[in-house]
Order: sequence, then C-alpha cells, then structure tokens
Amino acid sequence: MDRLGGIVFTVGDAAYEEGTASNFRDCYEPTWGRLKDRTLLSAVGNHEYKTPNAAAYFAYFGSSAGRPGHGWRSLDVGAWHIVILNSNCDIVGCGSGSAQLRWLKADLAAHQARCTLAIWHHPLFSSGAHGNDPAVRPFWRALRAAGADLVVNGHEHDYERFAPQTAGGALDRSSGIRELVVGTGGARLRRFKTIKPHSRFRLSTFGIIQLTLHRASYTWRFLRTDGTVADAGTTGCH
Repeated sequence: MDRLGGIVFTVGDAAYEEGTASNFRDCYEPTWGRLKDRTLLSAVGNHEYKTPNAAAYFAYFGSSAGRPGHGWRSLDVGAWHIVILNSNCDIVGCGSGSAQLRWLKADLAAHQARCTLAIWHHPLFSSGAHGNDPAVRPFWRALRAAGADLVVNGHEHDYERFAPQTAGGALDRSSGIRELVVGTGGARLRRFKTIKPHSRFRLSTFGIIQLTLHRASYTWRFLRTDGTVADAGTTGCH
C-alpha cells in the first residue's frame, strides 16, 4: 500500500472490534495510519459506534470523517464529485425528512459534476452474510436522479462487484449505479450466502480497491495483498 500513490479512503469499521481510541492506536495507526495524511475520505461503520457516538473515530479522522455526530461530507477530486455518507441509519437517519438526505440532495444539486462517486458502509445490494440493506435505498434514489456513477461500500467481509442497477435492483446499463463492496481490509473473511441478481464478481480474500478517476470514466482494480489483480475494468460516466 505504501507504493501506491493517490488519495486513500475508508469504508467503515477501520479499527475492529469496538472502534475505541486504543483500537485506532494499536491496530489502525501502525498500518493504514501511516497514510493518514493522504486519507481525505472516511466513512463511519457500525463497529465505530460500539464506542458511544463513534467519538474515537471522529477524533481520529478529523475533517475527513465529516462533522462529529453527522458523518457526511463531500469534496471534488479532479473532475469527480465525491460524497461520504453515514449509513448507520438507526442512529443518524437516512430516509425521507432526515437531515442527511436533505443535505445529500442539496449537495448533488449544487455540484453538477460529470462523474460522481458515493462512499458509505452498508451496501444496498449484497450476496454476503448480511445481505441487502434497504435502509440506504433513499441514498441510491437521490444519487441516481443526479446521475451518479459509482458506490463503494464495506460491512461485508468479502469483495463483490455488481452491474449498474436502479434502487429497486433492476439492471440499468444507461443510468444505473455500479456498486463495489470492499470489506476485505483485515477482519475475518466470510462466505457468500444468497447470490443476488446482477452480481458479476465475488471473492473472499484480503485486498484493497484501487480506483483511477478519469475525466469522463473510471477504472477499478481489486488488488490482493500480494499485489496481484483479481478484478478490473473501465466504465464511462453517465
């Protein structure tokens, strides 16, 4: 990971198991913490909330995690607009009338980028142990209405790539959003359960996702810990 350039992002559950200050100090800091100055994007997971209010997480990541108690923010990287969301919906709210969804719609309306990426923890679609999480469907609807291209999630302890879909799970190659589930950062891997429609690639091995964001397209590569490429592709933006 030290040899790869660019921005680093997390998709939640960065410091297992409780997201405590000591977990971050003893587990995250000696590893990915070496790249903290390049970690501009951080999404909060459910394990961070095992520490009340995810206080240690917000203290550790600072501005890259968004406002404490919220956990959503956005920034522009090159031609791309990137949104970080908090999918702990039972705690912060994700649905109609929630402060987060209102913010998301306003943010997308204010940033008319050609390409948009969203990052949060719980996947809407998953063939993994937890399965689909419908609580985040309002995020997907708002993002697709704004022409977003790619969503990256964690939560499941596996890697899975889906074809572009609507919020309802219908295949939509023209305006659907592709989802990548990348929960392969270190905790014990899990087997897949019920394979969901439009799941195109699945793998249970440790590794990272590398995204190259071009002006009107993106390339993904899933890299195993030995540096070999397990999955890769390029897709144009909407």
